[in-house]
Amino acid sequence: MKNFLIYGGIFILGGLSYGLLEIMWRGFTHWTMVIAGGLAFLALYISYNSFAIHWPLIGKAALGMIVITAIELVFGYIFNLKLGLGVWDYSSYPLNFLGQVCFYFSFLWFILSVPIVFITNYIHNALSKFL
Repeated sequence: MKNFLIYGGIFILGGLSYGLLEIMWRGFTHWTMVIAGGLAFLALYISYNSFAIHWPLIGKAALGMIVITAIELVFGYIFNLKLGLGVWDYSSYPLNFLGQVCFYFSFLWFILSVPIVFITNYIHNALSKFL
């Protein structure tokens, strides 16, 4: 039950943070992006504090880029291509795949993953003091 509450809180924090970040970037968000952000933040929290705990910062940022891009591809495939919701379209960007992911945003995910490393580490350390 304790892990469920911790992971649920991490998921909500990641989802709300990503939704807010997207509102600041694009001026709006979509409920699916809140879920994608929550999944990404939770996956990175678990990864950075388990098997990748001793990886160098650049390796953790690369892992973050891969995880976020993969989630974006899955969500884009489901919600944009299959369900036709039109949440985003990267077709006009160079080096895109199916208009759902592209190099430009993958690079931004790499950059964004750097502070996420420190944020997840801070949260993990704070939680371990109380639990």
